[in-house]
Amino acid sequence: MMKKQVTFRVFRSHTGERPYASHPRTESSVGKMSDYEVEYDEGMVVLDVIHRIQAEHAPDLACRWNCKAGKCGSCSAEVNGKSRLMCMTRMSDIMEETPENEPVTVRPMQGFPLIRDLVTDVSWAYEMNKKMVPVNGPDKLDWEFNQNEADRIQEFRQCIECMLCVNTCHVLREHEKFDEFAGPRFFVRMAGLEMHPLDTESRIPQIKEDFGIGYCNITRCCTEVCPAGINITDNAIIPLKERVVTEYYDPIAMIAKKIGIKR
Repeated sequence: MMKKQVTFRVFRSHTGERPYASHPRTESSVGKMSDYEVEYDEGMVVLDVIHRIQAEHAPDLACRWNCKAGKCGSCSAEVNGKSRLMCMTRMSDIMEETPENEPVTVRPMQGFPLIRDLVTDVSWAYEMNKKMVPVNGPDKLDWEFNQNEADRIQEFRQCIECMLCVNTCHVLREHEKFDEFAGPRFFVRMAGLEMHPLDTESRIPQIKEDFGIGYCNITRCCTEVCPAGINITDNAIIPLKERVVTEYYDPIAMIAKKIGIKR
């Protein structure tokens, strides 16, 4: 098998206390980019090359990974400036997009606090998960629903919580609205709960007030980076926006609600 040479420019953080690194402009205060000349084989992915760098050049390089099959979402990073799973990013594709004589760059997700090197702190997501109201269905267990109703929410269950969509979202990454905005991953989960055929809970006030769906301006950047292929914008965020508009801004719905007519 033919081996090829490549330069990887990988972010390395300084040792000791590491401050919050949410933007590229703070990168110089917490670390620097280091170049590694390494061979790669045909069929390798970016994570394979990172492992080779650890084996041959930098054993202290921190990198989070687990399944290497695109199912755990652990190896999220920014490769050549784009949010990707390193285990699902083939070197053949990366080399095609990398200009000749230019290095392949690998940085941690810039939308989360830095822990070390390529590892970031995504514990914000754990706290956001706790705010989700679970499915509140009928007491009877023999309630039936159609297959198309089951299919509607199946897409949302493909999410692996890699947080690439959150890292790409400018509302969180650039404006740091972590307290006011739930982000695309949790709108996906919210959509799965709201559209569940057994659910009787109304989450519209929470979606509007607590999760700030109005901040989203439909750039579709989250959909573009989703490794699970979930159409986050069209199938989750826009339907939730429509429900909020119907509840709060539709004049007919407001009149019907005022006189006690259920739609």
